Amino acid sequence: MSGRRLASAEEGAKGASGASHRVARWVTEIFAPQVLVIGMPPVVGLVSEGWAGLRWGLVASALCGGVPAVVILIGVRAGRLDSRHIVDRSSRTVPLLVAVAAVLAALMLLAGLGAPRLLVATVGAMLAGLAVTVPVTLKWKISFHAAVSAGTVLVLARVLPAVPTLAAGAVIVAVVGWARVRLAHHTFAQVAAGALAGGGSAWLILLLSGV
Repeated sequence: MSGRRLASAEEGAKGASGASHRVARWVTEIFAPQVLVIGMPPVVGLVSEGWAGLRWGLVASALCGGVPAVVILIGVRAGRLDSRHIVDRSSRTVPLLVAVAAVLAALMLLAGLGAPRLLVATVGAMLAGLAVTVPVTLKWKISFHAAVSAGTVLVLARVLPAVPTLAAGAVIVAVVGWARVRLAHHTFAQVAAGALAGGGSAWLILLLSGV
């Protein structure tokens, strides 16, 4: 009888572990950096500037998120990258350099053509986040999921009610960090460093931009 109970307990533990693993995978997909970078600018543009802002946001999305996403997709299909999350740190260099170039091009385009200041600052925050995290990831596997999610929360808090946005955002960033650690793609330190880098760089750029 005790053997049956033990076997049942082990099966229950395995089931719970499998369920948490599936949840972690879903969180990783839903809050992937590409998803947030593509989805955030149109929201910021629409809420802050209406339909005209939405159009500017779509331009920012196409360059900042769309171009790197296409490059990563090509790499995955060619077998050069393990997944769109690029778990293998040694494979990150080229996609990240493409991302830096795309975000820099978006920043110059939006600033040069007179896009709304908040959208320009949003793209500037993306570039600042990359400026901090890219050199780090060449030596240490900092979490881009945590960095982008934290930066996104700081930007959205400028166009949505700040207190509830920051409160809900903190929970989301924590859940994203848990998912990355649960999947063994990052350590707690790597997740915490990513959140600090992404959130800190976004806060600084928004402060300096005065928006």
